[in-house]
Amino acid sequence: MEFRHLGRSGLIVSEIAYGNWLTHGSQVEEDTAAACIRAALDAGITTFDTADVYAETRAESVLGRALKGERREGLEILTKVFWPTGPGRNDRGLGRKHVMESIDGSLRRLQTDYVDVYQAHRYDPSTPLEETMEAFADVVRSGKALYIGVSEWTADQIRAGHALARELHVPFVSNQPQYSALWRVIEGEVVPVSEELGLGQVVWSPIAQGVLTGKYRPGAEPPAGSRATDDKGGANFVARWLRDDVLERVQLLRPLADQAGLSLAQLAVAWVLQNSNVSAAIIGASRPEQVTENVKAAGVKLEPELLARMDEILAPVAEFDPAKTAENAPKVRP
Repeated sequence: MEFRHLGRSGLIVSEIAYGNWLTHGSQVEEDTAAACIRAALDAGITTFDTADVYAETRAESVLGRALKGERREGLEILTKVFWPTGPGRNDRGLGRKHVMESIDGSLRRLQTDYVDVYQAHRYDPSTPLEETMEAFADVVRSGKALYIGVSEWTADQIRAGHALARELHVPFVSNQPQYSALWRVIEGEVVPVSEELGLGQVVWSPIAQGVLTGKYRPGAEPPAGSRATDDKGGANFVARWLRDDVLERVQLLRPLADQAGLSLAQLAVAWVLQNSNVSAAIIGASRPEQVTENVKAAGVKLEPELLARMDEILAPVAEFDPAKTAENAPKVRP
């Protein structure tokens, strides 16, 4: 495993992080989830990402039980707040009440006294940013989080949040966006602002919900048991890429992966890590062997010629529009 600083902060994270968004507490049984986490630990992963909303809070509990007994100082645990976690009007968003109650719930489920990074899972247009940042500052001052971060914020939102964090003397260190060789919307605006302000990216879906593994073939039915056949939500996320023009171009990457001595999945993870503003790439898994394979992307340096050829192949079907950064952002209180 290789390690990087999270932005310009002093926090060091494993460049491959483990996340349990669509799996733990929903898609796979807890024994399998625990085996995947054990595989991550055995591979040298120290950074674990989750959120209170994943599997209706169950994912945090699964992670907490799996990490129990590990040396806490040797782990970096990230979680998030924003999406609804209950039926009440204040069980959502980034208002002070929800933030303060949610951090306590997350700590209880994770069985820890603090998280390393507490992240705003989306921007909340229904709450004054000052209120949100003051609540996050109080979470840090209470010792319940060491740093704060955000997820899927636009460049302007990041800049405004960072300015308030500086006034409040709170370490705002990261952004967690979707990023892959097919989804490159952060490159135009979010990455330049983050580099300027000292934030690092902790990116999710580096293999584009499995499409960059090459397992989806043009003109063929999705493999049984794949995310595209998951009726618990996974299929919705992968659907955008299940077009023959995309799948045909992904197959053209096979010779490049062979040239680099990598699988297609390893190539995809290694690709996002070539971006110097990326501090970590989050991988998920439904089987331990997926973890073991994908961590082999750590420390890989891809040749400029290979990167140029990847761009040539994928650029016609990749998404670059910076406006897509806020594609899933709510316009009103969720």
